[in-house]
Amino acid sequence: MSGLDRAAILRLIPHAGAMCLLDSAPGWDDAAITCLSTRYAQPDNPLRRADGTLGSACLIEIAAQAMALHGRLRKADSAPPRPGFLVSLRDVTLHAATLDGTEGALTITARQLLGDARGASYEFNISARGTALAEGRAMVLFEAPA
Repeated sequence: MSGLDRAAILRLIPHAGAMCLLDSAPGWDDAAITCLSTRYAQPDNPLRRADGTLGSACLIEIAAQAMALHGRLRKADSAPPRPGFLVSLRDVTLHAATLDGTEGALTITARQLLGDARGASYEFNISARGTALAEGRAMVLFEAPA
């Protein structure tokens, strides 16, 4: 397994343009993925509030994108990605109200707890320069095949 850059990520997940908040995925295996992001700090981040601040709840979207990428990398075929819906969050802790003032790349880890053709459950952790920013669990259900 070699790492993925942003261009490769954009081909694998449905998030396009500025809405793709991942820069790279330096490592993954069947159970987990690690991604990096500096895109959260970009002025064109579509999750910024009208006043320009960036609430820490956007970390959930960044974690969900890492989960989507992991799910796509685990698939053996080259079919287009199936839409997934974030249906449940559990035990989420956000360690700050905003990401304003956060420095450095975010390190996002997502570890699959359960998964099958209908959905997946993950735990996630996000940090920057060793400082925990968010953690929790999420469940994603996939759109039923047509």
